[in-house]
Amino acid sequence: MPKRILQGVVVSDVQDKTVVVKVERRFTHPLLKKTVRRSKNYHAHDEANSFKVGDEVAIEETRPMSKLKRWVVLAPEQKA
Repeated sequence: MPKRILQGVVVSDVQDKTVVVKVERRFTHPLLKKTVRRSKNYHAHDEANSFKVGDEVAIEETRPMSKLKRWVVLAPEQKA
């Protein structure tokens, strides 16, 4: 099964080797027929602590690294 890749914006880089990435998705509401935005925060592994708040990044699904981290930030050349 292929690993999912999501794109989002770094909203926190306070933790060591971890960034929090806000991923926004858009969909049409089934009843109202309006475009709705929903966002979710993901904790992602950043080995080099190279990403700062406001950076657009791509994150990839990976094995569980801790209680909350199941994603890893892709290499800098693969930034979104």
